[in-house]
Amino acid sequence: MESSNPDEKILSYNDVVLRRSDLDILSGPDFLNDRIIEFYLSYLSSSLDSSDVLLVPPSISYWIMSCSSMSNLKEFVEPLNLSSKRLILFPVNDNEDVSLAEGGTHWSLLAFERQTNTFVHHDSNAPGNRLPAFRLYNAVRNYISDSGSESKAKYTECSDCPRQENGYDCGLYVTAIARVICLWHSNGHNIANGKNFLWFSDLKEKVTPSLVSEMRNEILELIKTLMAKKK
Repeated sequence: MESSNPDEKILSYNDVVLRRSDLDILSGPDFLNDRIIEFYLSYLSSSLDSSDVLLVPPSISYWIMSCSSMSNLKEFVEPLNLSSKRLILFPVNDNEDVSLAEGGTHWSLLAFERQTNTFVHHDSNAPGNRLPAFRLYNAVRNYISDSGSESKAKYTECSDCPRQENGYDCGLYVTAIARVICLWHSNGHNIANGKNFLWFSDLKEKVTPSLVSEMRNEILELIKTLMAKKK
């Protein structure tokens, strides 16, 4: 008989441990937790096989955003080697209580692209996470270059970011947008003629409500496939 214990460990993937309750979240129209988002970003990172891309786990992004000690922040961020990355993605959560595990009610995605020296915030329910995203930008911008030049990196909101149609798919939009951005980067796109188009046209085409909805089952089936391989 299949266990019904929600805390049962069902899969260890890289540094992520998924539990049976995570399958339940993916099986229904529920808000994604940080474990599921971290799992998918870890899977995406492994499939890219690119050392110049960093997909930061949600817990790390949150710690950077919430850290009040500059010395602690520096010690924590330096091992991430941000200065060696061409593309960095940070999940953003609006949890205001650092003592509350898996708190918050909304996810979004902050991306840094080095060629344009730009941070772009993608929020499927804008302007919901604008303040925490800008706080994360301020916390991390001085650590993405050895020379410190990126301290002048621009911050912008993706004004035409794909919009969610309900109150629970924000985490799925983070995974879908992250995938599109990573594919854009891995396909060798450059900023043509000095114009900054980045990945915005790809987002319009590839991140739609129907495609995002399908990602819930896609991630669920991916987990089940990896579980079967572990047996």
